[in-house]
Amino acid sequence: MAEHLFRIAEIEIDPAQIEQYKALLKEEVEASLQLEPGVLFLQAVALKDAPNNIRVFECYADEAAYQHHITTPHFLKYKMATSHMVKLLRLMEANPIAVQAKA
Repeated sequence: MAEHLFRIAEIEIDPAQIEQYKALLKEEVEASLQLEPGVLFLQAVALKDAPNNIRVFECYADEAAYQHHITTPHFLKYKMATSHMVKLLRLMEANPIAVQAKA
């Protein structure tokens, strides 16, 4: 897990476009997990009290897998289609402490 790249994306979306944004994000996440072996997980959530504030928890096999991810057709489609919806984007690298999941 030492080589894995963990990121958290904080995204604020124009509230008038949140449903369209969520559909595009879901499509991108599904394609990434299906088509990219280096994408280990992508989990997107909306804050309960601020549903236009999205958090995406990301894990890639390594830096090369992340660099590949951001050049894929499905990711570039998502970026282009949502660019006018995003009011704020903050990307943060993270270090894992306890990352586990049930099978």
